[in-house]
Amino acid sequence: MPSMICLLVFRNIFNGQFGPLNQFLLESGLVSQRIPFLTDPTLAKLTVLGVNLWLGFGASMIMISGVLSNMDPSMYEAAKIDGATVWKEFRYITFPMLLKVTMPLLVMNFAGNFNNFGAVFFLTEGGPANPNYQFAGDTDILISWIYKLTLDNQMYSMAAVMSILIFIVVGSVAYWNFKRTTAFKEA
Repeated sequence: MPSMICLLVFRNIFNGQFGPLNQFLLESGLVSQRIPFLTDPTLAKLTVLGVNLWLGFGASMIMISGVLSNMDPSMYEAAKIDGATVWKEFRYITFPMLLKVTMPLLVMNFAGNFNNFGAVFFLTEGGPANPNYQFAGDTDILISWIYKLTLDNQMYSMAAVMSILIFIVVGSVAYWNFKRTTAFKEA
């Protein structure tokens, strides 16, 4: 299912007025009043974080499962012969092999979440509004704030500067991390 559709479904599930989660909690007696999942600043941030984790978990799990299922069993046999404990097998064999895949995956997730406009826009539209932030809501990330600066407030110069800064930060972190890993080096 496309993530946009999932986000809209989650927006309805967590709706403070008619959402099925609130309805279930009220009818089961777990709460006495509706919970403002998307309108309370703290709950909105936690809701966006939780939904974003749920959406990204599948791809990461497939990558990690693929690495774990293709690990050479002879390495573990040699470690057992050498007297390695389960912890040492994990620390010196499994974990380093996982890092070869997970480090680029973490960089991709970092860059993707820096620009994860959909999760914020389709769940909360950056809200609830916060008068202390300059045109940004409590759940806005940089990319959704740039969207608001550009389309809602016509502050093109500030939006352009923010976009360049995002590129510099994400590009620098990605370059540094890819240089550190051996994921793209030929054997």
